[in-house]
Amino acid sequence: MKAISLFSSSGIGDLGIRESGVETVIASELIPERAELFSLNYPNAKMFCGDIWKMKNDIIRHYKTNYNDKLFLLCATPPCQGMSLAGMGKMLNDYRSGKQPKINPKFDERNRLIIPTIDIIKELKPQWVIIENVENMKNTLIYNEKLELQTIPDYIFSRLKDYIGSCEVVNVADYGVPQFRKRLITILTRTAKGKRYFAKHGSFLPQVTHAKDNTPSQMPWVTVRDAIGDLPALDAVKGKSHQQDFHHLHSVPVMDGKKYKWISQAPEGKSAFDNQCSNKDCLYQDNPTHGSKKDIDSGVTTPLNNTPLYCAKCGALLPRPYVVSKGDYRLMKGYISAYKRMWWDEPASTITTRFQFVSSDNNVHPEQNRVLSLYEGTILQTISEYEYNWMINGSEAKLGLIRDTIGESVPPKVIELITNKIVSISNSTPNTPTQRT
Repeated sequence: MKAISLFSSSGIGDLGIRESGVETVIASELIPERAELFSLNYPNAKMFCGDIWKMKNDIIRHYKTNYNDKLFLLCATPPCQGMSLAGMGKMLNDYRSGKQPKINPKFDERNRLIIPTIDIIKELKPQWVIIENVENMKNTLIYNEKLELQTIPDYIFSRLKDYIGSCEVVNVADYGVPQFRKRLITILTRTAKGKRYFAKHGSFLPQVTHAKDNTPSQMPWVTVRDAIGDLPALDAVKGKSHQQDFHHLHSVPVMDGKKYKWISQAPEGKSAFDNQCSNKDCLYQDNPTHGSKKDIDSGVTTPLNNTPLYCAKCGALLPRPYVVSKGDYRLMKGYISAYKRMWWDEPASTITTRFQFVSSDNNVHPEQNRVLSLYEGTILQTISEYEYNWMINGSEAKLGLIRDTIGESVPPKVIELITNKIVSISNSTPNTPTQRT
């Protein structure tokens, strides 16, 4: 069984495909260094590096020329940068009022990458299609080839009329990934077996295996403590920021003194923006904490700008993130999730490409004064459960490339479960009906 992987980045999702016994034979990626990592780990796959609009005919031609059997799976994770709800609303209102359709640059053109994706599917007719993206893809509007306005899911189904399936939001924590990460998973098939299965069950997703609380049929969520609680300690100071004898990726950036002080006083699950007075003669603990507000019209959330930086009782500078401008101290701009420790006994928050930046979202270790290590990132994304090579030409890939690869990937464990499911459906016989597992 053969697969094509579009927008494959460094091939993390393809680990799950490979584990299911399906071989990725063609891949596409825009960024050369990520394409190089992919080719390192999948040496038998043909990598097309560049703009998919320009390469789509080459991809189609290569498969038709080199493979006689039907394509089993096409898996695509096209970038969907999204747009504000207000922006989409204006776009839709202009269209409905008869204004000349215009692809405005502020509406990210990458949202339209679903178009060449569907072009390839139409030509190669894979038996199964998996499209994975952010949750908001279900609401993202694009102009199609006729400059008609459609949501991305509507566009997919309007062009793939011989396929059946659904778009569903999943939280990967429900499948044993130690991380809260909601994704929109679209699974489609053109096979008779698949269509019969969908008619009976209404979904191709595997049943969830984990839940917040233990149930007779589900295990509890995998927590941060479960995943990384027994790893060697690190500290974001020189000489203590890496444990490469344990694992070559178990390292963290060194923090400057101010940030280290802010983080060191933040309790588990709390942000340094909420730190209280550290003046030993005061230690007042009821200073107002940080907050945010949501604009009703645009849906945009912004941090409050009136969070105090000085203790209400003694007037001392609070150990909260600040900047100094012309001798004046003011609170640093930041969301309530910035400079924030994770909880030990919950799954981690969504791992992003900024998970090693202390100012990013919910990525400070629950008790140690540091962010997550690269190795911990691979664990929380379930990459560590698979064999993956980070060495390019005998040297380890750049740390930024590794960090971005981890943060932008889909947890391969989820892709493996989904691919296992569709393989099971495909291999079923009328006398042995496939259960929804």
